[in-house]
Amino acid sequence: MNYPETVKVVEVGPRDGLQNEKTALDTEAKLHLISQLADAGLKTIESGSFVSPKWVPQMAGSEEVFEAINSRLQPIYPNTIFSALTPNDFGMARAIECGVKEVAVFAAASESFSQKNINCSIKESLERFVPVMKKAYSSKIPVRGYVSCVLGCPYEGSIDPRQVAIVTQELLDMGCYEVSLGDTIGIGTPASTSTLLTSLLSSIPASKLAMHMHDTYGQALANILISLQMGISVFDSAVAGLGGCPYAKGASGNVATEDLIYMLDGLAIEHGVEMQKLLQASTAISLKLNRNNGSKVSYAYSST
Repeated sequence: MNYPETVKVVEVGPRDGLQNEKTALDTEAKLHLISQLADAGLKTIESGSFVSPKWVPQMAGSEEVFEAINSRLQPIYPNTIFSALTPNDFGMARAIECGVKEVAVFAAASESFSQKNINCSIKESLERFVPVMKKAYSSKIPVRGYVSCVLGCPYEGSIDPRQVAIVTQELLDMGCYEVSLGDTIGIGTPASTSTLLTSLLSSIPASKLAMHMHDTYGQALANILISLQMGISVFDSAVAGLGGCPYAKGASGNVATEDLIYMLDGLAIEHGVEMQKLLQASTAISLKLNRNNGSKVSYAYSST
């Protein structure tokens, strides 16, 4: 079986993970987590989101987080990208003011999910990104895209891969350098993952795609393995399996970074992450949030 020689791991715990946790952290606690992740060797860390604190209170203070990143962390980790989610023009302006080096935008493959999640259609959500992309281009800031509900929606059920391909291509055409495909409610299986990628890879290069797998039904690593076999080499994950999805009954968080790294080690795939330092970050954030660690690898190491 042919696998990529190296894999890029995009750590989303400080943003996608924390925003779905019940406990809100202060700026210093967030910075401590981000610093530990950077020290473990993660080179791309999604560190905050410029959304209204009214809707996502856990992301309040992202301005302070990025100001501290630029003054305290970036000089220590000059090759690390600390990115932010920017859902609209206003959020993009705030990101630029805070010196963010990379941003992300998101759309859904499901009309129902788009309406429930951000109160607009897929078409309207993409139109909102036009000024975002213009600001990013003029400021020479790379933009990453997300598509949610690629393998299923809590309102519509199965999603046609052709719809995923349309939204993905729209984001690429707008200027996103890469699009991360999100199994938002974690219902995907190796079969549905293979079907989705077979469809997308017929028109989109593997180098333009990443996978964002939630582990609700315990299928995340299996789906990632299929993705590796099909040439995908960028994967999102969250330390300690942080997060969840408020729209999926019993939904757990993203695939745990520790579990992903363990599997990549077993496949002899390079990733640049130090497991022991990652485990320290995982234990620390789980204690801080007063939650069970969502990583099976972390649990196994702590039990030995």
